[in-house]
Amino acid sequence: MPVGSQKSMLENVRKIVLFEVKDIDRDFYQRHLKAFLPEKMIDIHTHLWQRRDDASEESNRTVTWPSRVAASNPLADLQETYRLMFPDKKCMPLVFGTLANPDLERKANEYVGDAALANRLPALLFSYPQWPADYLRQRLQEKEFLGIKSYLSYAPSYLPAEEIRIFDFFPPHQLEVIHKLGLIVMLHIPRPGRLKDPVNLAQMIEIEEKYPNIKLIIAHVGRAYCREDVGNAFSVLAGTKKMYFDFSANTNQQVFEQMIQTFGPERILFGSDLPITRMRMRRIEKNGIYVNLVPKGLYGDVSQDKNMGELEGPEAEKLTFFMYEQINAFRQAAANTGLTAADVEKVFYTNAFRLLKSAAPARSFAIEEN
Repeated sequence: MPVGSQKSMLENVRKIVLFEVKDIDRDFYQRHLKAFLPEKMIDIHTHLWQRRDDASEESNRTVTWPSRVAASNPLADLQETYRLMFPDKKCMPLVFGTLANPDLERKANEYVGDAALANRLPALLFSYPQWPADYLRQRLQEKEFLGIKSYLSYAPSYLPAEEIRIFDFFPPHQLEVIHKLGLIVMLHIPRPGRLKDPVNLAQMIEIEEKYPNIKLIIAHVGRAYCREDVGNAFSVLAGTKKMYFDFSANTNQQVFEQMIQTFGPERILFGSDLPITRMRMRRIEKNGIYVNLVPKGLYGDVSQDKNMGELEGPEAEKLTFFMYEQINAFRQAAANTGLTAADVEKVFYTNAFRLLKSAAPARSFAIEEN
């Protein structure tokens, strides 16, 4: 058999086995999401990596359940996910890496950068707080990255997880570089208090005021996955003017409604956190903690994970994708707050497109504004 034919056959097999789309998923999409979503979408929050064993093992600083969803997520898998989940839409991701062993970070970042450049996609550099300013600038320029993403796990090891601050993994000397270049910071805030934590709120506002050229995106609505995570955060942040909020990996309709009422549709961005939103699940709140309910046995033994629960029988059969649950929660919040179809298009496409173009005016992306 010719090599090209073998490759084509293998690609077709890969598409079939990536994950199953069931009748319940197709029905959910048709009934709840298809008409709601615009024809073009930008997913502002996605992870690419080639090998799961590149990940850091720092369970004391991060939850572990996302690693159960995908052992790898190369660009081909990400693109196939969009094809399966949104068969009649065009979707472009902003891509970045994931937690990686520092010794392997260059390989991980180069894979993301090369994949993005080859496919006209925007990408962020996964940064480390130990990098000097000049080195950060050099790394950004190597693959035309549009900004940085980092994580609390890379804060100094002597800091207890509950004491880590934003500036411990996004130090001021690096923020100054991003400010001067007018690029993006994708911020996954730390601390057990999540969005309501006063240190987080103070530093988020400080970044907006001290570094006004930074395009600051607060990921996951500041990790406000439960109503208890909000506190007075939205009233504190109501005076902000520029920071954006993505609602990736979040399904809390009430939190979404508060977000919309505080910031309006112009500062909200659709993000998925793929590949973890391929998970088949429904999220509930239990004693102020989110719990992902999944089919029993599908993701291994989850009995020791406080953020996981299992369903069996007919209830398990009703579960659809995390992605669909997330978007449906936003759909319901949009209806309750009076968002129009034009507003929804801003959230799922226009806001992100203009943000990306402001960070890279000369770049041409795989999806363009009309």
